[in-house]
Amino acid sequence: MVVKPLLWLLTLLLLSTTALAQTGTLRGQVRAEGAAVPFASVGLKGTTHGTTADEHGGFVLKSVPAGDYQLAVTALGYKPAERRVTVKAGETAAYTVLLAPASTETAEVVISGTLGEVVKSESPVPVELYTPKFFQKNPAPCLFENLTMVNGVRPQLNCSVCNTGDIHINGLEGPYTMVLIDGMPIVSALSTVYGLSGIPNSMVERVEVVKGPASTLYGSEAVGGLINVITKNPEKAAPLSVDVFGTSFGELNVDAGAAARVGKATTLLTTNLFGYNQRRDVNHDGFTDVPLQQRATVFNKWSLRRPEDRVANLAARYYYEDRFGGQLGWRPEHRGGDSIYGESIYTSRYELLGQYQLPVKREKLLLSGSYNRHHQNSIYGTTSYIATQHVGFGQLTWLKPVSVQHQLLLGAAYRYTWYDDNTPATAARLGDRAANSPDVVRLPGLFVQDEWHLNIHSTLLTGLRLDHDPRHGLVPSGRINYKWGTDDGRRVLRLGAGNGFRVVNLFTEDHAALTGARQVVVAERLSPERSWNATVNYTHQFGPDARPLILDGSLFWTYFTNKILPDYDTDPNQIIYRNLRGYAVSRGLTLNADWTAAAGLKLIAGVTLLDVYRREPDNAARLRQVQTPGFSGTYAASYSLDRWGLSVDYTGQVTGPMHLPVQPNDYRPSRSPWYSLQNVQATKQLGKHLQAYGGVKNLLGFLPRYTLLRAFDPFDKYVAQDNPNGYTFDTEYNYAPLQGRRGFLGLRYSW
Repeated sequence: MVVKPLLWLLTLLLLSTTALAQTGTLRGQVRAEGAAVPFASVGLKGTTHGTTADEHGGFVLKSVPAGDYQLAVTALGYKPAERRVTVKAGETAAYTVLLAPASTETAEVVISGTLGEVVKSESPVPVELYTPKFFQKNPAPCLFENLTMVNGVRPQLNCSVCNTGDIHINGLEGPYTMVLIDGMPIVSALSTVYGLSGIPNSMVERVEVVKGPASTLYGSEAVGGLINVITKNPEKAAPLSVDVFGTSFGELNVDAGAAARVGKATTLLTTNLFGYNQRRDVNHDGFTDVPLQQRATVFNKWSLRRPEDRVANLAARYYYEDRFGGQLGWRPEHRGGDSIYGESIYTSRYELLGQYQLPVKREKLLLSGSYNRHHQNSIYGTTSYIATQHVGFGQLTWLKPVSVQHQLLLGAAYRYTWYDDNTPATAARLGDRAANSPDVVRLPGLFVQDEWHLNIHSTLLTGLRLDHDPRHGLVPSGRINYKWGTDDGRRVLRLGAGNGFRVVNLFTEDHAALTGARQVVVAERLSPERSWNATVNYTHQFGPDARPLILDGSLFWTYFTNKILPDYDTDPNQIIYRNLRGYAVSRGLTLNADWTAAAGLKLIAGVTLLDVYRREPDNAARLRQVQTPGFSGTYAASYSLDRWGLSVDYTGQVTGPMHLPVQPNDYRPSRSPWYSLQNVQATKQLGKHLQAYGGVKNLLGFLPRYTLLRAFDPFDKYVAQDNPNGYTFDTEYNYAPLQGRRGFLGLRYSW
């Protein structure tokens, strides 16, 4: 009676001992130039085994199945490195990995283009990566202004008075660009108008840019591309950092951050303060050239490393802004009145986001979630626009290795959006009285991604997503990407095709069209907006690693259908939503060059050629998209004198002519001129931790010649008097910032 249970117990012990004997331990150290490299990312390619090196560069990977692997190591400031390692059952293998200093900013970090961490050169999806070090070549107080340095990405100002803005990628307008924070849709719809100004440099570790549809992984809105802001890791952040700069126009920006270890957790606290209170009017139209702004941002992130190197992150951010643009004599008591024109916007938002890696051995099961509330209280002349938006997001992803060369990514996501404003867009009728009817969108989705390392040179990536929207039903999207590269990574070819989608969004920036008692009408069963995209990308490195010339070129084509726009003109008592029957096309090419020309001399340049148009069924002519230049270019030249601790940066952008929104018989040109904005900066190292920097922005002092129309009659009280062309007050005519030449000076401390 007792013998049989004992035999079973002995068998189980033998089986468990055999299983343990099939695994081993891998330990080692990461070094560079004779010193340890702390906090490097270490992982075995094709598996979920990975960790972060400690402050002495040491790392340990336990319970690794016996076999041969490729060990990949990356760290900030160094080129990625790989080496072949062997793990034997029941033994501990020890290796030292040597890193070399990075030759370009884009080779510095591990990036994610597929919801899984990969080395940039290994990603089958072309992803551009930018670090704060790159943006410091021309310092700016927020992400929106920093992105002017990125080739093919155009931050566009849409109002000459309040400076609302959006971001165009490869010619597609702002609503089709998705802005993420740590991979979660924090910035969307209502918050894109002014919220992009509230992302300061103090919280940013790097910025990833994907051009082309990314809806397969990220869902609605990622039609034209996405910008993913990766926040700083508290484990790797400086214990104390401060960056303060001001301009001769009276702008003052303060970025400060502190990181500390609290028990088993690490925390990062950053804050940003920006103030500008000068009513400048260089063009003498009686209006502020640049809106007055007072804003504050506080960001706090906690990171807790659990057993088996599982990580839990929790972050929160609060943002507030008081913005005003208008006639010089405007005061707060004029808000909403019709005596002196002003556009006054109060913005308040808070965000919460977190990630937790669930305890699953040999696989990566990650739970992510976020919530944000955005409130905007704004007045445009006499028109008030008060809106609130809540966005909740949850996602579960499961990275399942099938073999060393093959892995699956499965995911489920749910996005909840609640939007309400004081316009007819969210109004309803109950009999004879008006009632409020907030817009609520529940968007669940499932997705799968299959990644095959076909051989040492080739990788194939396929993906499929299925979302459900109550107004559109089931919405599928998919993509396929192929990457080929040489052994040394000097030549990489990427081919990609896919589609993106965007569901209807009642939010609109056309506030003037929403005045009055209009009824919202959905004229038909709406189809989601669709884009189809094909991309060819090729990267080639010439020369030695110490002084490389890296060329990166892309050809892209995007076909866009089912655009959903509100119709205010058919019936003055209605807002009618329907799918437009026409289509739009965005096609072109981009070319980027990164050259370390000599010791201390680095050159970066990029050009983008665009052909963007749409066609309507009743019009055979191509209708060009406004505020979209056919040519644009960016450049940065940097020279360092290490002996003197001095560096000089010369940056700029060149923009070709673009079509502009004009009124009938408008005297202002319908196309903008060529123009260039150029900047120069010198940075001096003062000791080990302190830098002083200063320079000149807009070196040539370029200013648009025309902006506001009928600035003397902003309330259109006298349209019928001495106005044969019927002009009305207009703020949309804009193609360049209204800020002339200005100096800046700053201090940067990091300990």
